[in-house]
Amino acid sequence: MQSGRVASRSADPKDSRESRNGGGPQLDAVSLAIIEQLQEDGRRPYAAIGKAVGLSEAAVRQRVQKLLDQGVMQIVAVTDPLTVGFRRQAMVGVNVEGDVESVADALAAMAECEYVVMTAGSFDLMVEIVCEDDDHLLEVINKRIRAVPGVRSTESFVYLKLKKQTYMWGTR
Repeated sequence: MQSGRVASRSADPKDSRESRNGGGPQLDAVSLAIIEQLQEDGRRPYAAIGKAVGLSEAAVRQRVQKLLDQGVMQIVAVTDPLTVGFRRQAMVGVNVEGDVESVADALAAMAECEYVVMTAGSFDLMVEIVCEDDDHLLEVINKRIRAVPGVRSTESFVYLKLKKQTYMWGTR
């Protein structure tokens, strides 16, 4: 990232992403620039990030820790499920009777459910699941997801080939 990108963002603390992030923590231009640096390379040294955003290594370390503590970001290794033994992925649309949040919480507690999103539209929830094989997928959908109290119906969308999976949307 060029230091010019940092300068192009407003330095005014009131210029936060509060209105776009649901009222969460306010992020100034420097914090956004740090996030962008880490999205490019999650192992980038704090000294290099500091140079790019105009802070000391210690200041970057403190800001990163604050962003982690606030739940603004995570620093994780993202794997290709196929290369680590998970041969089947699917998106499952779930229709719910009653409390959608309690069903979402129950699904989120399942290790196979990577993403659980409450939606508006044809489904109440969209759930991405990652499984070892078709038998595992069947067991998760039929015996576990459909057994959750409140689940009325499901529709499965099995992934045939993953063409793009990225976490580089930056901070726009």
